[in-house]
Amino acid sequence: MQVAKKKPSRTGEVSLRADAQLNRERILAAAEEMFLEHGANVSLEDVAKRANVGIGTLYRRFPTREALLGAAYSARFLELAEASRARDGELTPTESVRAYLEQLVLHTNVYRGIAASLGTVLQTDTPGCHATSEEGRRLVRRAQKAGVIRRDVTFEDLVCVATAISLASEQSASSKSRVAHLVDVFLGGIASR
Repeated sequence: MQVAKKKPSRTGEVSLRADAQLNRERILAAAEEMFLEHGANVSLEDVAKRANVGIGTLYRRFPTREALLGAAYSARFLELAEASRARDGELTPTESVRAYLEQLVLHTNVYRGIAASLGTVLQTDTPGCHATSEEGRRLVRRAQKAGVIRRDVTFEDLVCVATAISLASEQSASSKSRVAHLVDVFLGGIASR
């Protein structure tokens, strides 16, 4: 019996057999439910049980918690990147970085507890994580070219700040206003002098 080779799709993902694709979809649906209910640190065994698959099946599709989080977040991160690009002509470079950073924090806070792994999640190879990272890098370069943020600021710095703000706002009842305030504090520190 000859096994058909898996071919990468346009998005870089390997096409799966129908049963494997069904398992992947069930795992992602169960993960979404469990992450929303219990946060990012939910037991992966519980995710597998809810998806009605074995833990080995889950780990074959998603070898790490961050890979599963990245896949579950992919659509949200695609939306974030698309919305950021759509605002491009309306906002100054500083306003674009501010809006992006606020949205990154708000998207991060959808699952309680994901903030601590945001940097690793964004490095997973999902279309949404890739788009969000590339958009952040583009905005940093644009703001640097306009001379409004320092030359030594990197996208990774934005991720560190988004992580810190996400962790701080998880503890606050007024998280949206707190996010905007903390983003302003950060942007004051990275402004070009």
